[in-house]
Amino acid sequence: MTEVSSGAATSYPLTPSVMHALEVSKRGCDELLVESEWLAKLARSEATGVPLRIKLGLDPTAPDIHIGHTVVLNKLRQLQDLGHQVIFLIGDFTSTIGDPSGRNATRPPLTREQIEANAQTYYSQASLVLDPARTEIRYNSEWCDPLGARGMIQLAAKYTVARMMERDDFTKRFRTGIPISVHEFLYPLMQGYDSVALKADLELGGTDQKFNLLVGRELQKEYGQEQQCILTMPLLVGLDGVEKMSKSKGNYIGVAEAPGEMFGKLMSISDDLMWKYFELLSFRPMSEIDLMKQEISLGRNPRDCKVMLAQEIVTRFHSAADADRALEDFNHRARGGVPDDIPAVSLTGAPLGIAQLLKQANLVPSTSEANRNIEQGGVKIDGAIVTDKGLKVAAGTYVVQVGKRRFARVTLA
Repeated sequence: MTEVSSGAATSYPLTPSVMHALEVSKRGCDELLVESEWLAKLARSEATGVPLRIKLGLDPTAPDIHIGHTVVLNKLRQLQDLGHQVIFLIGDFTSTIGDPSGRNATRPPLTREQIEANAQTYYSQASLVLDPARTEIRYNSEWCDPLGARGMIQLAAKYTVARMMERDDFTKRFRTGIPISVHEFLYPLMQGYDSVALKADLELGGTDQKFNLLVGRELQKEYGQEQQCILTMPLLVGLDGVEKMSKSKGNYIGVAEAPGEMFGKLMSISDDLMWKYFELLSFRPMSEIDLMKQEISLGRNPRDCKVMLAQEIVTRFHSAADADRALEDFNHRARGGVPDDIPAVSLTGAPLGIAQLLKQANLVPSTSEANRNIEQGGVKIDGAIVTDKGLKVAAGTYVVQVGKRRFARVTLA
């Protein structure tokens, strides 16, 4: 049996379970650094019975998370299920600095009130993926606030400006004359210091976080600790199949969305994109996913597999019963029907312009979006397509539909 060295000339066997843990770690990942070190840590953990400390930090920059955020959470859960200690770190201190990763301009820091409001929902939503009973929750203000000015200066002395400027976004901004504030240099330092404070064995993040994660390795070395390994996960492509999933781009699926909306959005992705979603979002074994691919190549309808994916995700964030109802509603709508549980809305002001009606019924965010949907033939009243943007809707009760999934039973007086 092969053995691997893990510190102080100690060797531990590479058992089948250790190799399985490595396979789980690498599933869907973009990069694992340094793989040999991680393998040694896994072997040591199994031999000694001491779980590894695995860290994921998220800054509460928005009140909700979407399933793109859960890519790293899924990996954290997989490692948690292997018996390791996962640490869900809420960056309440680093949020006051503002992460410059991937930015071409200074990111405005959040206020303490914004951070506290967002943090309230972050962990409750993350707990839909993680096992709360086995998750260590930390806030990096625990060790960052006590540093004070003296400690911050001492920390800054452990990293050079030249090393900081190796970061792509800083380099591009410097070359093009876009301002870089001094406080932005503090962000990767503070994120790296989190790893020192937590004595992390592995830190997870998106591909855009690689520089920050590497800073953690270097600072652990400066503080005489064993260096963490880093594991980066791809940024999930959104529903459009082009851009990364983002609320600002409107191509996202929120983890708090209604089951039917979530199910319908997942069914809308392309057949090709479905496999990446299976790899990054599903907990099914890769062997099962590979078998699905083979079956589709032999004639199985890809829709069957997409339904399985949609039901798995809806079950995770809601329930199996919700997933079954969402499938039933989806099939009903595909046959031209109307869901049974559409919201009822009461409005006044008849006759009311169609764009205002759609906005007030919360079927669109704005009248311009309402007009765009009308132009594209995406608005129906009682099953009839609306073509006139100037339509005035008289008093009465109507089933109003926007797109394939947004319905409301509107009573207008």
